[in-house]
Amino acid sequence: MGNHFAASDPRRDFLRKAILALTLTGAICAPLRSARPLARLAAPDWQSAAGGRMAFDVASVKKNTTAPPGARSSNFPLGPGDVYVPNGGHFRAMNYPLFVYIEFAYKITDSQEQLLLPQLPKWVTTDRFDIQASVQGNPTKDQMRLMMQSLLADRFKLAVHYETRQLPVYVLLMDTPGKLGPLLQQHVNDSPCPTTPWVPSPPPTAPPETLDVRFPGSCGGILGMPPSVAGRMRAGARNVTMELIASSLPGTETGVDRPVLDQTGLTGMFDFAIEFTPKRDARSASASNSRADSTGLTFLQALKEQLGLKLEPQMGAFDVLVIDYVEQSLN
Repeated sequence: MGNHFAASDPRRDFLRKAILALTLTGAICAPLRSARPLARLAAPDWQSAAGGRMAFDVASVKKNTTAPPGARSSNFPLGPGDVYVPNGGHFRAMNYPLFVYIEFAYKITDSQEQLLLPQLPKWVTTDRFDIQASVQGNPTKDQMRLMMQSLLADRFKLAVHYETRQLPVYVLLMDTPGKLGPLLQQHVNDSPCPTTPWVPSPPPTAPPETLDVRFPGSCGGILGMPPSVAGRMRAGARNVTMELIASSLPGTETGVDRPVLDQTGLTGMFDFAIEFTPKRDARSASASNSRADSTGLTFLQALKEQLGLKLEPQMGAFDVLVIDYVEQSLN
């Protein structure tokens, strides 16, 4: 479940990700050439719905060479979900590599990230930057993304386009048609559902609230949760689409190494949670002080038993963000 998932990292909505080994260097990035493009696409619908091109009133971008790589922070989560802290038009993020800001700006999911990272020069994944910016009003998270697009184009000359490609993918299907797993349910529309990452306590005069603690308290994004057993990984979401769930499945810990397309036929919004023993390569295992729980389910077993879903490999059309150019302009 993808790489957007660590409770301690506000950038991620699902599973922690190992940064891929990249070999490209320099400023200009060649488009992904592993598959023949089918069509050049217009911008996604969410960009038009958010209002089209926008820009911050003021912005500061500085290279960070002093903080440890893991010492990152932002004033709201930077993942592809809707979890957000309305903040009066202020954006603050510290010590993130540039690719994180690109992923935030273009609402990149774990499925899309697998195809984005190999296109990038090495410095985009290693050099870290602090960005502070502001605009009048109280923009939405998607509007903040549009402003970040303009900022990256201005400061790093970032140019991109979208293409549809035929690629090896997994399709997400129901294991038994018409039967959801015990930890996947249709979202109840009248249940409390804040999209802030920290759920405030209701006032004393508020009516009692019943919250299903199997799922996160916040809605709109895939969030890390404490596992029931050390050495396992647990994540969940409330009020998200099956498309977001599917696109968040790839990652090192899940072992899902292709983009995932939703073909469950399930519509509407869903709550879910999943717990499994993560896969770990030799490098991640040696870097971690914890050991995987050998008694837990594998990711594919948990997907079937807890959610009632399965993955099947096939070729499929997938929309790819192609990097045309990015410039290392800040020293």
